Amino acid sequence: MFIAFGFIAYLPWSKLFHIFTSSANQFFRNFGPRGALTKLDLEDENAESFGVGKIEEFTWKQLFDTDACTRCGRCQDNCPAYLSGKPLSPKQMTQDLKANLDERGSVLIKQKSRKTPAEGPARQETAADEATAAILDKSLAGGVIEEETLWACTTCKACEEQCPVFVEHVQKTVDMRRYMVLTESQFPAEAQLAFKNMENNGNPWGVGMATRADWAKDPGVKTMAEAGQAEVLYWPGCSGAFDDRNKKVATAFVKVMQAAGVDFAILGAEETCCGDSARRLGNEYLYQTLARQNIETMKSYHVKKIVTQCPHCFNTLKNEYPQFGGDFEVIHHSEFIADLIAKGKLNLTKPLDKKVTYHDSCYLGRYNEVYDAPREILKAIPQVDLVEMKHNGSKSFCCGAGGGRMWLEENIGQRINVMRTEEALDVKAEVVGTACPFCLTMIGDGINAREAGEAMAAYDLAELAAAAL
Repeated sequence: MFIAFGFIAYLPWSKLFHIFTSSANQFFRNFGPRGALTKLDLEDENAESFGVGKIEEFTWKQLFDTDACTRCGRCQDNCPAYLSGKPLSPKQMTQDLKANLDERGSVLIKQKSRKTPAEGPARQETAADEATAAILDKSLAGGVIEEETLWACTTCKACEEQCPVFVEHVQKTVDMRRYMVLTESQFPAEAQLAFKNMENNGNPWGVGMATRADWAKDPGVKTMAEAGQAEVLYWPGCSGAFDDRNKKVATAFVKVMQAAGVDFAILGAEETCCGDSARRLGNEYLYQTLARQNIETMKSYHVKKIVTQCPHCFNTLKNEYPQFGGDFEVIHHSEFIADLIAKGKLNLTKPLDKKVTYHDSCYLGRYNEVYDAPREILKAIPQVDLVEMKHNGSKSFCCGAGGGRMWLEENIGQRINVMRTEEALDVKAEVVGTACPFCLTMIGDGINAREAGEAMAAYDLAELAAAAL
């Protein structure tokens, strides 16, 4: 009996406390859209800073995560940044936050205990010594958590997918990035260029916004201003409009929709960046500016249904625009094409006769649980030998471009996109099918880096479907 009661008394002060907190953390987990970040109130007049700079600025649930962590290591074992040699371990970050919470909490408790009525307000101590002052002044970003650690995250959500107790790592990372960007103005130089381009030209490449619809002239695509109204708004995104490789994807998808008799139009020059990269890099102000502008434009045309080939646009339009009143039916082009095939509106008859592997996009798969539709498209193409890579489905390996990493240099450790490309080479695939413009770019670069262009090529699913018409 003494041993049993002693063990019970010991639990709250030991590592075994997660026996209770992990179950509670599962109960209090987020039941909202998996792909949505929280909305930051930028109009709060009482806010002294934006984002999270001190441990107590996290929500109670985020702090509870640190106690619920079981230290099992599944998060870091599936983290592409960690596996590629970057200074990021989701497990270590959680434990570092917990250590700071305990340390800072004990200091604040000691301060309160010193404030006795006999001493009076004048003699109340705020910092007993230099060590205490250092603890209180230490910032999370750049202090408790190194800046390189925060910028290494691709927000792929592999850590959260594998966590048995639903610890949420991505939101904490972005909250600390928000503090660095909005309050401290500290961020990589490449991010500054991307922010400037999005702010001035409505796209990360910095190409003039007036040329956004130039790619659509040859396919004969109408803008909403010209059509007046359309059943479907096609959202090519910045990649489809400005990146030469992904313009081919946009053209192929247009060909598919025209073959199926879809009534669609684009916004053209009225479209601007959805803001995904800005938000995940911590620039919430820029994101909200872009989001509100797009929502206002789409509402002016009474848009109901949107289809896009970019999972980042898809996730943002579907899961995050509702935070600002943008409630639309948003469909990814893989789901759209698969539905056209299932309804008999699209006949894919030309054989491909290739060994094909499909790369699951993080923002399409783990964020929005779209796994089957892309594979259904490939299965519908005659003579496709579909093979799976080592990491597939919910355990897919990130291409390395998420979380705004598309615009940042990768100077530490191995290149994530090359590691992913090697998995495709291991299964001897001749074609890597993608459903994301970032993934297409990164896999293509990985193929070039491994000088495997003669043996393998990367194509978007829309390109494969258009070629099989």
